[in-house]
Amino acid sequence: MLTGCTAWPADTAERYRRLGIWRGEPLDALTTHAAHRETDAVALVYGDRRYTYGELEEWIFRLASGFARQGVAAGDRVLVQLPNVPEFVAIVFALMKMGAKPVFSLIAHRHTEITHLVRLSGATHYVFPDVHRTFDHRELALRVRSENPSLRTLFVVGAAVDGLVAVDALGVDENWTPPPADPSDIAFFLLSGGTTALPKLVPRTHDDYAYQLAQTTALCGITSHDTYLAALPIEFNFAWGCPGVVGTLATGGTVVLSDTPNPMACMPLVEREGVTFTSLVPSVLALWIEVAEWTTANLSSLRLVQVGGAKLSRELAARVMPALDCDLQQVFGMAEGLLCFTRADDPLEVKLTTQGRPVSYADEIRIVDGVEPVPLGDVGELITRGPYTIRGYYSAPEHNERAFTTDGFYRTGDLARLTPRGDLVIEGRIKDVVIRGGDKINAVEVEEHLLTHAAVAAAAVVGLPDELFGERICAFIVPSGPAPTTAELRQAMHARGVADYKLPDEVRVVGELPLTPLGKVDKKALARTVEGVPS
Repeated sequence: MLTGCTAWPADTAERYRRLGIWRGEPLDALTTHAAHRETDAVALVYGDRRYTYGELEEWIFRLASGFARQGVAAGDRVLVQLPNVPEFVAIVFALMKMGAKPVFSLIAHRHTEITHLVRLSGATHYVFPDVHRTFDHRELALRVRSENPSLRTLFVVGAAVDGLVAVDALGVDENWTPPPADPSDIAFFLLSGGTTALPKLVPRTHDDYAYQLAQTTALCGITSHDTYLAALPIEFNFAWGCPGVVGTLATGGTVVLSDTPNPMACMPLVEREGVTFTSLVPSVLALWIEVAEWTTANLSSLRLVQVGGAKLSRELAARVMPALDCDLQQVFGMAEGLLCFTRADDPLEVKLTTQGRPVSYADEIRIVDGVEPVPLGDVGELITRGPYTIRGYYSAPEHNERAFTTDGFYRTGDLARLTPRGDLVIEGRIKDVVIRGGDKINAVEVEEHLLTHAAVAAAAVVGLPDELFGERICAFIVPSGPAPTTAELRQAMHARGVADYKLPDEVRVVGELPLTPLGKVDKKALARTVEGVPS
């Protein structure tokens, strides 16, 4: 395993293998096995592009041998920043096949985040699109490499310029053979949900992720007859493997990729491709429900909608099954591991008001007040450990001391309670984040960017309720002179290379920031002033 990763204790790992939880199969073998079973079946659909399992397997091999010819080696970290396109799937599987370690990045990331990920991961290669939604990623990549000489190779999907290697032009070595695989090794790195100023790296092994896929595909009843619509960004754990893209491919089903979760684009895909299940965040789900009331698209193939990423209100949950004529599955999970699902045979009220139960009998969860368990039904912090929950972030020893207990439980930072029948209900967050449309934005990071503006003397960021996004980013500022406008602050942050989804939706000017008795900014008091409740 890579230096900087925290392994499971040897006796724990041996127990998981003895119980058949970890089966010793590398993830790249999933598409190989499916190709042998379903050679002519359609694996990927993107617009007019369609790839059978046989074609996908050949593509993966060509890419792997081509990357090897360009100097990518087993153990190398490779930053992958691509939208929902077939190349993302093929490239990630190709890198895993050759023993390289993909590091997932959001397509919305810019200079600040990309530089951070390159340095944290030690990435020596970077894969990105040429232009996506008018933003030229080639210019960004060249700038990042000029500041980070250890970044050796820049691979572009699309048109190349000097200094870049076009993925489409990679040479193929027919005699290349994959190196021996170690299923206990890291397969790829997901990103943490943004509860620190910049994301941490979540190392997922072949063994633990394969088990996650097996459990989630079984609970969702996924077979080779299913078609999954990847509407959310596939670099998210939710869309990638819960069971998502990889789980569908493992069962021989079809994955349909969409550039956007917008129902105006997705619902015609549901009808055309016979989509049977998808995963959405609550803000997107609300749009789907509204459009479903008047669309002419035939959604009858849809049997399951998974909803997660943010709190789902009972009111919205109750509208899903009547509006979309399919089952609702509430999902609570994290890139770090633990997943909880409601089940198809759960009582209706459980589906509407809880986040279900862990997907594995081997998951351990506790609701605690510090370290001591709270009485059943009381709210406390959720902590967890299990066969697919990490034991530590990559190269973050100081943070790991705070985020994990001495006996290996991960402190999620979520406030939760358990119902008498054992279902989990998420009640809030300890960590200071805003969940906007499923994206987790660290308030402290946004505040730090705001404070670099000469006209801002103090700043506090809170999440306010929003019908569309679940929460919106509200920045309270104390100006040092003439108050800057929301547009001016957004423009200044954008110029600093901050991703658009982190920019404040609104800015409110105040004379001072209220403080708690301990001298901290009282963000609850700020939120109450907006809601019209005296602070």
